[in-house]
Amino acid sequence: MERRRHLNIVLAIGIADAVLLVILLYFAFVDRNDSAVSVLGPIHGIGFVILLALTVRGAANRLWGWWFPLIVFVTGGPIGTIVGDLILRRQPEPAQV
Repeated sequence: MERRRHLNIVLAIGIADAVLLVILLYFAFVDRNDSAVSVLGPIHGIGFVILLALTVRGAANRLWGWWFPLIVFVTGGPIGTIVGDLILRRQPEPAQV
């Protein structure tokens, strides 16, 4: 139960960060609005750090393996979060010790 609650938080932040990333990419490449990018970029960066910290904490608490923070790190946050969440929700929750 704890893993699912933790995953729900990680997924919610991951989805919000993914939406923010799409908006950031729009302003960076389509609209070419540097002032919007200078505001949205650091917000996305904070979201990435939060996602990484949450997945590391979950791995340290043995809710999932260390592959989850690694995939979040390698993919830049939201994509790895959503993929990891899909994988973990298909697995049975580990027994509580």
